[in-house]
Amino acid sequence: MAKISKVRKEQLRIRFDYNNMMSDFIGEEQGFTLRDIAANKKLVDKAFKTVSANRGTGMMGWTELPYNQAEVVEDIIATAKNIRKNFESFVVLGIGGSALGPTAVFQALCHLRHNELPAKRRKAPKFYVEDNVDPERMASLLDILDLKKTMFNVVTKSGATSETMSQYLIIMDILKSKFGDKASEHMIATTSSEKGNLIKIAKEEGLKTFYIPDGVGGRFSELCPVGLLPAAVLGIDIKAMLSGAAYMDKLCKTKDLRKNPALIAALLQYMSMKKGKNISVMMPYSDGLRYIADWYCQLWGESLGKAEDLNGNTVYAGQTPVKALGVTDQHSQIQLYREGPFDKVITLIGVENFRAEVTISEGCKDIPDVNFLCGHTMSELINSERKATEYALTTANRPNCTIIVPEINAFTVGEILYMFELETAYVGAMLNVNTFNQPGVEGGKNATYALFGRKGYEKTKEEMDKAPAKIQEYVC
Repeated sequence: MAKISKVRKEQLRIRFDYNNMMSDFIGEEQGFTLRDIAANKKLVDKAFKTVSANRGTGMMGWTELPYNQAEVVEDIIATAKNIRKNFESFVVLGIGGSALGPTAVFQALCHLRHNELPAKRRKAPKFYVEDNVDPERMASLLDILDLKKTMFNVVTKSGATSETMSQYLIIMDILKSKFGDKASEHMIATTSSEKGNLIKIAKEEGLKTFYIPDGVGGRFSELCPVGLLPAAVLGIDIKAMLSGAAYMDKLCKTKDLRKNPALIAALLQYMSMKKGKNISVMMPYSDGLRYIADWYCQLWGESLGKAEDLNGNTVYAGQTPVKALGVTDQHSQIQLYREGPFDKVITLIGVENFRAEVTISEGCKDIPDVNFLCGHTMSELINSERKATEYALTTANRPNCTIIVPEINAFTVGEILYMFELETAYVGAMLNVNTFNQPGVEGGKNATYALFGRKGYEKTKEEMDKAPAKIQEYVC
């Protein structure tokens, strides 16, 4: 990566426009005043202090990922170069953050038809992320892969994730039956360095292994080997991603709300929740950024949706994240957002400079309703539609804000990821919840373990067996 100059970094700085969250634009009933913001100064200061004081400790190891991975990054780059040279397909076996992050970055930074390009144009393996245990999906994947030319990356910190480990068992069995003692040459493990099952398996099988830092949870893991290895295999500049994250971190090291985009975004979402806005819509106007919305949904929902606060009080905190895509979902969801309940905050993401341009051809001169488009570009059209949606929401007094991305590249994607992670941490501190656990997820996992007769979950199985039987009258 060529060093990015200070001037270039400023050119690539993403901007957070929250005009349409303010009463000046959507009225005092739905919007906020500067007085409202000032009234929360103590809360903001406390949240900022909490996040700053806990950097790099506990489950906040993700805050240091832009700075402490020089050695592992070089290993990843070297490994990725070898994979690109020798393999035609790269498959991630993972779920949750282990899948959503790599998918989001792949979609953002690779050709949108990557897998369909000829190998000479791709210059990287085809890429697949298997984040479900639908048997038809696994069978279909195996139908198209040339296993001799496929590298698998199994990703789970604990090595106890049922979905991921079931995939591992299936794939490793196939690899061993096909390649014998060379099966390990077709799989890389990304896991904890000391804890869990997968590190034991990796050592026994002789797998190349990358480590997930102890203080990095799944939904905060895209900027560690979980996401950096797949990105590097695809030829993405992972150093630039980390540089973008570091730049956003630098911007957010002030508690001045006028200068810290993650902090003001967090406060506005917090205040919106207190006003009954229990839905957060993420709506990128870019196909490249469409899966950033999916990644955000896990980050926001799993981090903030908590029954209890840190004092043990029942709070049922959180805000339901919803993904949308501009302009596609203008034709499916905007009707609800503009005229339905006042329970949403809509975040639009706009791109100023697209990486490709298409001019709308001349034609239909006798049909003014069509001809007015001629000679304009598709980037003009998509950005005009974004601004039109912003206007339509604002005139209906619907809270909305916009993240402006100068262009989509590795640096700006690093900025986006880190900003959302910091915003989530700030909101969690404001809500006084544990931002980094997921007890609700564990409940479903434990029930699955019990149904499969896993040792240690006998009590859960007994409880499930005692649950009331379904009433057939309620099945039609």
